[in-house]
Amino acid sequence: MPALMVGRVRGIGANWGTQASHSLPPDVVVKMLKQNGFQKVKLFDADYDTLRALGRSGIEVMVGIPNDMLASFASSVKAAEKWVSKNVSTHISTNNVNISNHSRKFLSCLVLSPDMCFEVIVACKSNTKLARGMVIMYAAGASSAGGRGEIWVGALKFKIWECSGSHRYVAVGNEPFLETYNGSFLRTTYPALQNVQSALIKAGLSNQVKVTVPLNADVYESAGSLPSGGDFRADIHDLMVAIVKFLSDNGAPFTVNIYPFISLYSDPNFPVEYAFFDGNANPIIDGKVSYYNMFDANYDTLVWALQKNGFGNLPIIVGEIGWPTDGDRNANLVYAQRFNQGFMSHISGGKGTPMRAGPIDAYLFSLIDEDSKSIDPGNFERHWGIFYYNGQPKYQLNLGTSNTGSLIPAQGVEYLEKKWCVLRPSTQLDNPDVATSVSYACGLGDCTSLGYGTSCGNLESQGNISYAFNSYYQKNNQLDSACKFTNISMITKTDPSVGSCRFIIMIKPYYGGAERRLGSLRKLPGLAAALVLLLLLTVV
Repeated sequence: MPALMVGRVRGIGANWGTQASHSLPPDVVVKMLKQNGFQKVKLFDADYDTLRALGRSGIEVMVGIPNDMLASFASSVKAAEKWVSKNVSTHISTNNVNISNHSRKFLSCLVLSPDMCFEVIVACKSNTKLARGMVIMYAAGASSAGGRGEIWVGALKFKIWECSGSHRYVAVGNEPFLETYNGSFLRTTYPALQNVQSALIKAGLSNQVKVTVPLNADVYESAGSLPSGGDFRADIHDLMVAIVKFLSDNGAPFTVNIYPFISLYSDPNFPVEYAFFDGNANPIIDGKVSYYNMFDANYDTLVWALQKNGFGNLPIIVGEIGWPTDGDRNANLVYAQRFNQGFMSHISGGKGTPMRAGPIDAYLFSLIDEDSKSIDPGNFERHWGIFYYNGQPKYQLNLGTSNTGSLIPAQGVEYLEKKWCVLRPSTQLDNPDVATSVSYACGLGDCTSLGYGTSCGNLESQGNISYAFNSYYQKNNQLDSACKFTNISMITKTDPSVGSCRFIIMIKPYYGGAERRLGSLRKLPGLAAALVLLLLLTVV
């Protein structure tokens, strides 16, 4: 067995969203997280089944409060206390969910005998641990400076070190100050943050659980387009300073979501190479510092903004960073693999950025594709996952957390029968039923893989229509009634996938949670239907 190296790293996290018609069972996802070495996970709500599955997993959890709950928490500390009791205190005490911070000592081994290696976790309260039938005893005071020390057990040498305060979090809102929200949450976010903190104090958890507000990078800006010109956005400057002071006073971090892809998507003149980490871009020169990638420049713009307002040492978490794989010409497997692997390599050494040295605390966005997400920002929104909807890896990605150097797929995933709904070959495209049927199917299915530059962008009209029919059919659990489009559709057992365009077979529905969406037969609003129809019948 090869020697196992255990490094002192913060570990990469993942955003686990559940806006999907068919979610994988939480137990399956937690097992997949552990097998891939994810040490922390960020949630967007406090789903009971999800938190219960994370119990006793050892995975650190950032539990989320959705934006639509901010007003309630802002106006009532009682509402915040009730939420904390139900979604934080209960899961910590009953399900052992790792939302709280318990200082621990870790023992890991350097293999001198090739047949055995241990990684042992010892609670600070206890000075004993059973390993290979022997009780290892040590004195905490024997550790050297920095909480480090060594223990020999036969041919094994154990290294001991102290964790430096590994907090867990409650995320209050999600990007509430986005300019596209037109100020909807400006009056409620800070009071909600204060009341949630008060609820944690009342519950006796404020030293273990920290509040934070995941914010989009548009809350800060630079007048001169250089990081050193960074400051908080003028229209929310005073509010941001108040929030930052509150976070600092309570030992909480600033959480920011950074998306080079969005810059590339929004600006046709954005230099493509600057989005990646290969060092091939023309650098931005800021004094004596050269920035060869957007991430470092954006991150340091925030560092400058914090520093200018008196909070230069406030911890920063990168709450979301990633690259989508479909739904846009720049959203593809090649770019996604290049970006995410580049980012992992970029942070693996713990060097940090020019303005903030040290390890970067980050959560990849996202873990799994979500086929029910809003596509208002763009069709790519449903394709951020490093795994497909069924837990299969999309591409080679070395997270530095396992010996395999690649992602490990979900285990034990169950699928519906291998059959598809497609356009009947004899159907004439000018049949008036085609237009209405496609509109209906696409609006309630997922047609974001169709269009220019997408994975199914090369399909002819018949293929586009079949794709729409099948998406609707699969999302509705292959019900016979979901493939009855007025004599123009049929069920086939021959896979209609073409090249990179996959006609999916849906996974079996998970019925564990009452709030899971399992597919339903509803009508599509007329305007959206017309837009979808125009897309499908003009892409050939």
